[in-house]
Amino acid sequence: MKCTICKNGETHNGVTVVSLQRGASTLVFKDVPAQICENCGEYYLSEEVATRLYKQAEQSLKRGAEFEIGRYALSTT
Repeated sequence: MKCTICKNGETHNGVTVVSLQRGASTLVFKDVPAQICENCGEYYLSEEVATRLYKQAEQSLKRGAEFEIGRYALSTT
C-alpha cells in the first residue's frame, strides 16, 4: 500500500518496535509484525496485531509495570 504519511513510499511486511505510554508507564515491544514504509519508516499494524499488542500491554500494566521492554507475543493466553 502507499504510505499515508510521506505519500511516496510503498509498505512491505516487516517487524518494528512499538512504544506505548499510559500515565507514568512506558511499555516497549520488539518484533511487532507490521507493514513498514520503505521511504519514511512509518509502520501500520493490522487490527489483529494491534488487539493482541494492547492485550499484552494491559497484562503488563496489571502487573504494575512502570517501564518494560518485551517481545510481541503471538498469543496472550
